[in-house]
Formats: sequence, structure tokens, C-alpha cells
Amino acid sequence: MKNRVTLERREFIQKSTLGILGLIGAASIGAAPFLNAKEFRLRPPGAVNEKEFLSLCIKCGQCAQVCPYHSIELADIFKGHGIGTPYIDALERACYLCKALPCVLACPTEALSHETEKPQDVHMGVAVFKYSNRCIGISKEEVSKKDIKRITSGVFSSSQEKEVLEKIHEFEDEQCTICADMCPYPNALDAIQMVDHNPTKGKKPEIKSSCVGCGVCAELCPTDAIVIEPRLNYEEYYVQKKRY
Repeated sequence: MKNRVTLERREFIQKSTLGILGLIGAASIGAAPFLNAKEFRLRPPGAVNEKEFLSLCIKCGQCAQVCPYHSIELADIFKGHGIGTPYIDALERACYLCKALPCVLACPTEALSHETEKPQDVHMGVAVFKYSNRCIGISKEEVSKKDIKRITSGVFSSSQEKEVLEKIHEFEDEQCTICADMCPYPNALDAIQMVDHNPTKGKKPEIKSSCVGCGVCAELCPTDAIVIEPRLNYEEYYVQKKRY
């Protein structure tokens, strides 16, 4: 009797397990179009076109390991297709355009092209001043302690990150020019400038043609007024008016 009960219990567990696996499989098939949907992430410097990038990247994570700013993350199952591939979430931690571009040098397959040798060679995307109504530079508000706290709420552990942290605190109680003054492009004025908004108000950021979409202006903006459009350059977004 005992053996019969044990056998029936095993059969129940097996059938239940198969049923659950079947449901998971069906769900995966149903979700496949969404998991494989065309999407554009902000890739690390030197990333080749998306289709080629996904075929070349071996998901080794070496680019993330050598990044001194901890800017590079690896996509998990919840990020859709390209699981294990590197990307940058500029609102969390942008790319600071290291002079030597260690992430590119670390890539063994040239998914990050080794022809990208310096910050001026980078083409990650382009910045967009999307939410002007949020910009405190326009309103002439000073950068508050609360603003600084929001910007610096992440982890700043490396010496390079701590240097950024120190610079950010210098803006407290000043009119906001963080996006332009913290731009890491070698000649920042070629990438972003603060320009007069109108005679009665403050200044607003203006994206210039050398912007490479590193995302620092988006990360450090106190009010998230700036966003990054990945895989587009200045010409495509501002002149040809391309949108994804």
C-alpha cells in the first residue's frame, strides 16, 4: 500500500512539473516577438551597428569589468533580446569618455570597434533637451542641496567617480549649468552650450553637432530634462529629423 501511494505521488509530481514547464514554454513562445523586438540601447563606445554587434558580442563582460566609472551593465532576461550584452543606462551612470577607452581595448571580438581610439571617435547617440519645462537653468533657480543629493544618490566608489562627486558639490547654491560644465567631451563647447533663453529668464542647454551621446548631461541633470537617443547622431536627429 505504501509503495502504491509513493508511486502515485511521483506520478502526480511528474505530471505537475510537465504541466508547469509546458505553460512556461507556451508563455515563452508567446513572448518571443516582444523579447526579440527591435530596440535600441545605449551601447558602450565603439559599438558597431546593432545587428553586427549582437552577432559579434560574446557576452564576456570584459568591457564592464574595466570601466572605471561602472557605467556598463549586462542585459538580463528582462531586457529583451541580447541577454548578456553590454549597455549603458545614462540615468544611472553615463559614459565619461575615458581618454584611453579601456572598454574598447578590452573587447576581444571588435563588437566595440578598435578603430574607436579616442573620445572624438565615439558615436553612441545624441542628447535631446526634451523636457524644457523641468530645466532649473531656465527658471534661474539655484541648485539646491536636495538637487545635489538626488544626483549623487548612486554609488561613487572609484577615484574617478569620487572626482565627479566632488565637482558636483561645487554647483550647490549656483545657477544650474551642470549639463554643459560637466560634459566630458574634449572640447565641451562643441557638444553642448548654455545659451540665453530669453531676456527675462536664465539659460538653457543647446546640443551641438559634436555631441556623441555619452549621457553625462542626462545623468547629472537635477530634473531629468535631457534624454539620450541611442544610435542616432546629431545630423540624423536634428537635421534629418529621424526618430526611432
